[in-house]
Parts: sequence; structure tokens; C-alpha cells
Amino acid sequence: MKNIKLTFIALLLALTVLWLLADTVAPQPFTYFSFRTVVVQYTGIIAIVAMSVALLLALRPRWIEPKLDGLDKMYRLHKWLGVTALVFGVIHWWWAQGTKWMVGWGWLARPERGPPAGAMPTLGPVESWLRAQRSLAESLGEWAFYAAAVLIALALWKRFPYHLFAKTHKWLAATYLVFVYHAAVLVKFEYWAEPIGWAIAAFLLAGTVAALASLLGLIGFGRKTDGKVETIIHYPGLRVLETSVRLLDGSWSGHAPGQFAFVTSRKDEGAHPYTIASAWNPSERRIVFITKELGDHTSRLKDYVKAGLPVTVEGPYGCFNFRGEHPLQIWIGAGIGITPFIARMKHLARAPRAQKVVLFHPTADFQQDAIDKLTADAKAANVELHVLVDAKDGLLSGERIRAAVPDWHSASIWFCGPPRFGEALRQDFAKHGFSAADFHQELFEMR
Repeated sequence: MKNIKLTFIALLLALTVLWLLADTVAPQPFTYFSFRTVVVQYTGIIAIVAMSVALLLALRPRWIEPKLDGLDKMYRLHKWLGVTALVFGVIHWWWAQGTKWMVGWGWLARPERGPPAGAMPTLGPVESWLRAQRSLAESLGEWAFYAAAVLIALALWKRFPYHLFAKTHKWLAATYLVFVYHAAVLVKFEYWAEPIGWAIAAFLLAGTVAALASLLGLIGFGRKTDGKVETIIHYPGLRVLETSVRLLDGSWSGHAPGQFAFVTSRKDEGAHPYTIASAWNPSERRIVFITKELGDHTSRLKDYVKAGLPVTVEGPYGCFNFRGEHPLQIWIGAGIGITPFIARMKHLARAPRAQKVVLFHPTADFQQDAIDKLTADAKAANVELHVLVDAKDGLLSGERIRAAVPDWHSASIWFCGPPRFGEALRQDFAKHGFSAADFHQELFEMR
């Protein structure tokens, strides 16, 4: 989380500083309308750049993933940037459009425009063309804003079905292209000769490329592999489906325990992210996914995922990699969050390490044969396993972990599960002096 927080803050601060080098928050003479111009310019710049970076992250670029600690963290930053674009976009819209309404209602008197007669400066051809486009750019930008606001709101509404979200969210790329035109025309012409203008131009260009790639279906291009479902095991007591997929070509370069992939099993559903629950063996070219019935899509998987079904696997992604030289690792796999730890245990069974590992698996659901398999995996990997069924054993807490692992001070903690539970554990351990850098949490939320 630290890297994405720093990136988010640094981006906003850098844009603000560059803008202040070219403009001021206290124009002279200071009037409502002169200040309105300042606010409209600043909020518009923040909104369009935030949206540009969000689109770049949506491409799932491989080179930036390690710097931001994994695609799961990148998508959290993507979400923050989307919310930022919406908030600054609303402010931008109100100062631009609301002022016109207030003038129409008689609440404000619009000042006379332009210099006195005979003092009109000579404009270059580019500036003249841009000024001629202002009315159209304002109109298109306004309607694109309404569309984008609805689409972002739908993306933030968790009850909106994922398959519809995947389709409608893509339309944001089209609204962005309208915003590019809107910004190119309406940004102060003087900015283009300043560092803030150069930065805006770079972000608009990069964002345009990203938007076109999204509209053309090129997200994840070069990281997709065809596969076929081999076996399926359904655990009704857990509402979980274990699916084994054999990869059919050599484009999959392998994966590390803790990583995930996007799988497309139906084109009308699009790609869904699943954590990989198996170690990689190049001779077998087989990966396993464990999915829980948590929504409309995952609840229907057992009805149409059958042996022989062709699928497309994109990845791998993620930096939940279990690295570190601590003599002890504490793993917490809550519910379906156990999946990356299963993959890691299968890897350790093949390549043992001297590092001590204690795994806690709190769960609300229970099925004995699934727990038996988990126990066997833990034994083969020499991992100390604690299974806690909520109804029988109560809830897991930081206090219970510290009581079960007296040398917890020398450990690194790896958590996968409900985000609020993970954050509560992080804060609890921090109160006891545990380093935040040693608490690793996968943020497996793609919207």
C-alpha cells in the first residue's frame, strides 16, 4: 500500500506544483469570474491526468507491476484515480456550468469579454483554430462528463453485476477520447509553452494510446494462453469449485506461488481474476484455480464449466510472493483467501526451505474432505496448520495469533482474505510494535 499511496500523492503534488509555476490561485484583479477561470483550469487538469493514468494502469503493464507491489495494488490505485477524476470533474463541471446557470438566473452579472475595441491581439493560426472549437468542445465535454459520471458510479457500486461492469467500464475509454479533445481545446493556450503543458500533452498522448488499446480489446495482449478444462471438483459444503486447466501452448512462462490470472470461459462474461492454487511444473503445463460462490458469475460456474471447455488464461500477475529472510512466516488465509497458500505449500513440498511457517485458516464454511486435502498439503510442506471454523472455534484475532506463535516478533505476516479483516489485523499488530513493512496483504479486488 505504501508505494501506491506515495505514487498517488506524488502525482497530485507534481501536477499542482507545475500548474502553480504557470498560473496563480489569486488572479488580479480578483473577481468571481477570474477565480472561476483558475478553478476550472486546475480541476480540469487534475481530472484529465487522473483519468489518463487510470487508463494506463488498466492496460495491466508488466513493467510497472513490481514497482507498485502487484496488479492488485495497481487496481486499488486505478480506483483512487477514478474517484479523483470524478470528484475533480464534478467541481470542474459545477464552476463551468453552474456559473452559466447563475448568470441565467440573474444571480451573477457576466463581465464584458475581451479587450477594448482596437486592442485585440493578433492570434496565431493554432490559437485561432482552438478558439473556434471552444463551443463544440464545451458541449461535448459536458455530455461526456454525464456519461463518465454514471459509468464510474456503476463501477463503484459493488452490486452491479460483474459481466455488465466489464462491458460498461470499457465505454469510459470512449468518453476519455472526448475529454482529450475537450482538454486540448480548452486548456489555457499559454500553458502549452510551460512544463505543465508538456506534462498534459504527454499524459493525453499516453492516455489516448491506452484508450484505443482498450477499445480494440488489446488489454493483456501477449500474456494470453489457450487452455482446456481437465477436471472439476465441487465442494458444496464450502460453495467452492476446484478447476484444473491444461495449457495448450508454450506462451505461458510459468508462475510463482501467490500469483493470479485472468480467465475467460465465456466471451459474454469477459475475463475474471482467480488466484492460482498450484505450483508450476513445465512438464505438466497444468494450473489449478479454486473459486468460491461469491457473486453472480462464480455462482454459475459449476453449471457450465465442464471437462473439455476451452478457456483463455492471461497472466500471471501479482507480487504476493512470500519473499523475505525472516526465520518465521505467519500465513493467514481467511475463507477463499487460502488459495495462494495452497500453491505455496505445493511449491514447498517440491523445494523445501528451512524457514518455519505457521498457517491460520479461519473459515465460516466446513467440509471434511477439503480440510483433509489442506492438512495433507501442510504436512507435505512442513507447515504448521491451524484451522478455525467460526461457529465452533470463534473468530481469529491478533491476540490468538500471538498466543499460538510466541516468537511472532521475528516473523513476516502474509494475509489473504476479506480486506477489512486484513486491515484490522494490520492495525492490531502495529499497536504491538510490529513493522508495517513486514505485513503483506493481497488486495484481491479488481473494482
